[in-house]
Amino acid sequence: MLQRIQTIYLAVAFIISGVLPFVFPLWQVGGKDYYFMGNIVYSSLFGLSTTLALISIISFKKRQQQFVFNRLNMILNLILLGLFVYRSLNLSGETPVVSEKGIGMFLPIISIVMLVLANKAIKKDEDLVKSVDRLR
Repeated sequence: MLQRIQTIYLAVAFIISGVLPFVFPLWQVGGKDYYFMGNIVYSSLFGLSTTLALISIISFKKRQQQFVFNRLNMILNLILLGLFVYRSLNLSGETPVVSEKGIGMFLPIISIVMLVLANKAIKKDEDLVKSVDRLR
């Protein structure tokens, strides 16, 4: 059902990966904000993460499939986070242009937390259904 708590968690993950990257820059280089649209890899990974969150919200009747989509989305966000960490470690601090990390780099972490909470709620629902089936 759509009114379950995991739908709220998935909606927050959807907003984090679909809306907030347009608002918060990933980093600043020389006073100029750098958003995710500047790189095709970041754009495609954020797009896939948003799509997986939406598909997971829509597939509320199939809890196992929802659980798998959330796991895939977590892996995708970990890859995105790894790319951000790699990029931030390679940002040169020795150049005359000062570089600064933005809050947009932490969006995958918040998304992963929301997906973990959603999977926990899905697992709880699945265990409840299995225990009721056992009583029949």
